[in-house]
Amino acid sequence: MYFDGAAHRGGAGAGVVFVTSQGEVLPYSFMLMQLCCNNVAEYQALILGLEMAIEMKRLQLQVFGDSQLVVNQLLGSYEVKKPELRPYHDYAKKLTGWLGDVTIQHMPRKENKKADALAALASSLTLPDQAQVAVCKIWLVPLPNEAEGEENELKHLVAVSEVEKEEWRHPIIDYLCYGILPKNPRRRTKIRRRAPRFLYYKDTLYRRSFEGVLL
Repeated sequence: MYFDGAAHRGGAGAGVVFVTSQGEVLPYSFMLMQLCCNNVAEYQALILGLEMAIEMKRLQLQVFGDSQLVVNQLLGSYEVKKPELRPYHDYAKKLTGWLGDVTIQHMPRKENKKADALAALASSLTLPDQAQVAVCKIWLVPLPNEAEGEENELKHLVAVSEVEKEEWRHPIIDYLCYGILPKNPRRRTKIRRRAPRFLYYKDTLYRRSFEGVLL
């Protein structure tokens, strides 16, 4: 598993790439809904990847990241000095404990291009409050190089479609607060399945982590 986080004034994003033992590449890109520093974005990318690994039942996992701070803090080489990083560090450690057979290794940024590109892409997709658009899918398309033996570049294509009147949070909030479900049977089933992982409190929608921590 390769992870990377990106943060700047305009937004924050996380990129996670799984490479299976059969060589299958599974790329994921996440927009982080709150602005944060780059180290927090790195931790959130790692946590998202570890949570997905648990869901996929990946009991043997090699983790690679280009953040020396995050990797060395998890390995115990660096002390966690900043209080805002402590909850992320502790939760990431618990996730690795649940997975069992996990190794974590630092790698140069140039060798973590896929996760880095996914995180940078997601951080640039900040949407205005009233925008009614949704990112549907992200493709990573290998581009052939002229010189043989060189690593392929990645071309990023984003498909964006309009959403009528509501975004993804509204149906969950309607169900949690008022028991209202969409008319479409498939959407009703999806909302019922997802809702237990969320909590709506003081005008904010939180997602429950595996340990019950509200994110």
